[in-house]
Amino acid sequence: MSWLERLRSGLSKTRAQINETAGFMGNDVGDVLGNRLDTVEDLEYALIAADVGRAATEEILEDVRRAEGKNMQQALMDALTLQLEPNASRAEFRKLGFAPQASRVSVQPSGHVIMVIGVNGVGKTTTIAKLGQYYMGRGNSVMFAAGDTFRAAAGAQLGEWGDRLGVPVVQGTDGGDPAAVAYDAATARAARGTDLLFVDTAGRLHNKHNLMEELKKVRRVIEKADPGEPAEVWLVLDAVTGQNGLQQAKKFHESTPLTGVIVTKLDGTAKGGILIPIVRELGVPIKFIGVGESASDLQPFDSQDFVRALFDVEVSKG
Repeated sequence: MSWLERLRSGLSKTRAQINETAGFMGNDVGDVLGNRLDTVEDLEYALIAADVGRAATEEILEDVRRAEGKNMQQALMDALTLQLEPNASRAEFRKLGFAPQASRVSVQPSGHVIMVIGVNGVGKTTTIAKLGQYYMGRGNSVMFAAGDTFRAAAGAQLGEWGDRLGVPVVQGTDGGDPAAVAYDAATARAARGTDLLFVDTAGRLHNKHNLMEELKKVRRVIEKADPGEPAEVWLVLDAVTGQNGLQQAKKFHESTPLTGVIVTKLDGTAKGGILIPIVRELGVPIKFIGVGESASDLQPFDSQDFVRALFDVEVSKG
């Protein structure tokens, strides 16, 4: 099964939620929207139920109402794609009808060190392993830093992944200083000339303030060891948490400004619309999305492919 087919399958719960809430009575949303012009009001409830958010829903519905020469399905798909565009210039081009052509190319980090952050339970460590496999498959050399020293066995888990993948892992002691692990790893990466270093981080200390201060410290020591780094800070977010996850993301973003978001477990939720408020409210691009457990189920995010897969229409190949 191709990635795009897995994506369509993975979004089936969200698609079913939209169908049911909009009162389509078992009909497919694509068929209904393509043939009826009186469902805009019903869509309001469906989009909110899918965690799109009220503010974004209002803008989407306004775009649908204003659309000329398009059936409702195409107007809605265009409006959703626009909401998923964090770049203001590209969004303006989309509004003018010059939609950038979708092409699922490799997501190339702007530097060499990527801090991976998020609360415990979202799958940071496993996601790091998948990212390592993804980038090694594209010819990059990779290192891991086991900086989550507060979670029992987190270092051992990442070490095991390193052994499986043949990736060097810089380890610390359980309960030790995460910043020291990050410093050693950043120093080693610079010395070896490794292309990419993924730094695992803690997701829970005894209070949120301490967690955020610890992440700031980790960032500072990486910059000291490897000036200009970390060039990227990626937040791993579990789609199942919906709006709660978005509130978590805001707290992390305030403390350690994000450059990207990775959304996992989209196949386990009917709230796939959460991607829209993530982009809208954080102003940060979604880098990868996950719809399963295997490494190949984590892939670069493309807004057009996502929207087409959500509505179960023919998706672009590539």
